[in-house]
Amino acid sequence: MLGEGLPYPLGATLLPGGGVNFALVAPRAEAVELCLFDAAGRQEQQRLRLAHCTDGVWHGLLPGARAGLVYGWRVHGPWSPHDGHRFNPAKLLLDPYAREVVGRYRGEDVFLGHAPGQPGVRDPRDNAAVALKARVTAPMPPLATPRPRIAAADRVLYELHPKGHTMRHPDVPPAHRGRYAGLAEPAVLDHLQRLGVTSLSLMPVQHRADEARLQTLGLANYWGYSPIGWFAPEARYASEGGSPMAEFRVLAEAVHARGMELVIDVVFNHSAETDELGPTLSLRGIDNALYYRLRADDPAFYENWTGCGNCLDFSEPRVVQLAMDALRHWVTELGVDGFRFDLGPVLGRGPGGGFDARSPFLAACLQDPVLSQALLIAEPWDIGPGGYQLGAFPPGWLEWNDRFRDTQRAFWLHRAVGRGDFAHRLTGSSGEFAHDGRAPTASVNFVTAHDGFNLRDLLSYDQRHNEANGEHNRDGHAHNLSHNQGVEGDTQDADVLARRRRFARVLLAALMCSQGTPMLLAGDELGHTQRGNNNAYCQDNETTWIDWAGADEALIDFTARLAALRRRAAPLRRARWWPSTPAAGAPGIDWLAPEGQALTPADWARGDAHALAIRFGGEAGEGDWLLLANAGEAPAPFVLPPGDWHLHLASEDEGATQPRPLAGRETLPPGSLWVAGPRD
Repeated sequence: MLGEGLPYPLGATLLPGGGVNFALVAPRAEAVELCLFDAAGRQEQQRLRLAHCTDGVWHGLLPGARAGLVYGWRVHGPWSPHDGHRFNPAKLLLDPYAREVVGRYRGEDVFLGHAPGQPGVRDPRDNAAVALKARVTAPMPPLATPRPRIAAADRVLYELHPKGHTMRHPDVPPAHRGRYAGLAEPAVLDHLQRLGVTSLSLMPVQHRADEARLQTLGLANYWGYSPIGWFAPEARYASEGGSPMAEFRVLAEAVHARGMELVIDVVFNHSAETDELGPTLSLRGIDNALYYRLRADDPAFYENWTGCGNCLDFSEPRVVQLAMDALRHWVTELGVDGFRFDLGPVLGRGPGGGFDARSPFLAACLQDPVLSQALLIAEPWDIGPGGYQLGAFPPGWLEWNDRFRDTQRAFWLHRAVGRGDFAHRLTGSSGEFAHDGRAPTASVNFVTAHDGFNLRDLLSYDQRHNEANGEHNRDGHAHNLSHNQGVEGDTQDADVLARRRRFARVLLAALMCSQGTPMLLAGDELGHTQRGNNNAYCQDNETTWIDWAGADEALIDFTARLAALRRRAAPLRRARWWPSTPAAGAPGIDWLAPEGQALTPADWARGDAHALAIRFGGEAGEGDWLLLANAGEAPAPFVLPPGDWHLHLASEDEGATQPRPLAGRETLPPGSLWVAGPRD
């Protein structure tokens, strides 16, 4: 029998004196039942009606209950889709606060809240036998390893998939491949440290439910952008029979022991329940009109500012609370140090749908004593009103800068932008980020990411090749600014392969020598290919699993040298804006033409000039550094500024070289970038 319990905390909470407190936000519900199951979650054993509701929170205390208990919710209320209500007590619902999820959604139509083919009719079929359930968990012990504190100027992000990174790794035990435990293996972390990575950025690890459409095709939402359990680590990445929470914590501790941060990609903009024809798994059946943005003209339909069928309503305090509670859980219980927010503008949309940097969620993050200390990174676009918001997030946030990506590709591969655009992105994108006290490090610079071509394919394919996705090659970006160097796909042509290697090195060099926060994509440093698939979100196979056996060791060495050079050359990773008119003797930048003189406005405006020199005047003890860039098709002679310059890196040199002194005149090959500085 249920006692009264408390309306807070939400979810299922073990009490020190014994028993479990249950609390569920469902203000429009008419009744709520707690359903208890056997340990495997197959047999419903008991239904207990909650008799108490406080401020829209239904709550009850189950005496004697312990960790391991499996449960779900049945929520009673009106079935009136055109009023926004989709209550159906025949559908067992997953607690949105579930710490561990039992079962897997396999696309069965019994999950539909409506009768198949009749969207206006409530479906009476009971789905308890196959529904997703929650398992009560005990609190995790305190972290055993201190969290690292990475200076903003030193941070190097590395985006990787939690499964694909280790599925083909020869030094990861077979039982750990594709698991959280595999990422904690010494060989995996050794490689990342060799590359100078400070911050692992995992693609989504919140528990997901793959779309029925993909499952019908024999595919899955491999990237993980289909969440249904925001507190629960994805069980598919846990070892057989193990605890997902415990194994994820082991990973976090292993990362911290190496002095690195752990960042996870989180998806709060939408849920796996998709559009009005999608399944009823959790929020839709708990209180549809509370959690989702519904169309004002007909609440039977969802606002679809995500392109995924629905979006959560962050103008609602209870939705903000759900996200905040989940994020704090990942930090305090699971050891995460930061978050990358998918489709971030959704989180900042007010009641009218417009983006506001002072919106409830964004304001809550920056005042929260836990989350204000975490790394917060936004993907700054969605397809809602005024969706592109690069530079619009408040101080304290970093943002993925896709304009850096496009400028580097256009400059080096096509000479389609001039020196001004290149310089602007090289020095932190001040046009977007130099306001309200924000620093250049707010710009997360990348040339490739999970979405789009990876580095090898960027230089091997002019067209996307996404046929395996089952969408007739219509999905994915059509505008990639890629360049196949004369042959589409794989080739044995030595000249083509040499050009591809050369441009891979120069793009990596431009990334690592730019101000801002650089982000590498897993596999780029070793030449992994996805065979031209630029939208491999549903490819859980060797298309996306990193090919360690075919690794380009020379490219790995080059990437490691770049990271070491970035650490050595402090002016290249400066965390403050360069003054436009520096005082005498103060740090500053000189922008120079290859002939040696300062660039004039007319020089900047030339669309046919793609070579320049940048002299960085360092702080005391740092020395001055010089970048020479030639994106042209012909060799470019340079007159160097006065100084005792030593060449530390030339992008056309595949192997490691010792710094060598430079003469007053040097010639850069086409498509190359040099970095010179003081003698070591």
